[in-house]
Amino acid sequence: MSLNLEGFLADVKRAALEAVAASKPFALTFGTVVSASPLKISVDQKLTLYKEQLLLTNAVRDYTVNMTVEHETESALTDVNLAHKHSYSGSAGPYSYSGNTQTAGAVDLGHKHSYKGKKKYTVHLALKTGEKVILLRVNGGQQYIVLDRVEVPKA
Repeated sequence: MSLNLEGFLADVKRAALEAVAASKPFALTFGTVVSASPLKISVDQKLTLYKEQLLLTNAVRDYTVNMTVEHETESALTDVNLAHKHSYSGSAGPYSYSGNTQTAGAVDLGHKHSYKGKKKYTVHLALKTGEKVILLRVNGGQQYIVLDRVEVPKA
């Protein structure tokens, strides 16, 4: 009896590849958000994924981040104009008078404020109904990572 080592190795290799494919370690797929709250994503007519099956990246959820900032606010009260005149009139004996005072009260109230330090910001990227998403199937299809949107989110 002679051993066909090449054929045997090819069979082992083929069996290993089939076992990996059967376990469905991961696969890229696309879906559509059918509900934002609670989150539901439709992959096709037969498969709808629920929030318990979904792992969200920061690209598709709201999250809070601490940032170090050093800024100035925009100028405030720049359109305030207190400039004004007064009319006057009267008489003194045989004489009467009338007129306007000079313009007074022009005051510039425009100003800015500086702020710096560590500030907390919320990034609003939660998924909305109708958005198309890129999914990565993991754990044999039991869970999906929502990687990102197919298009830029609408404001």
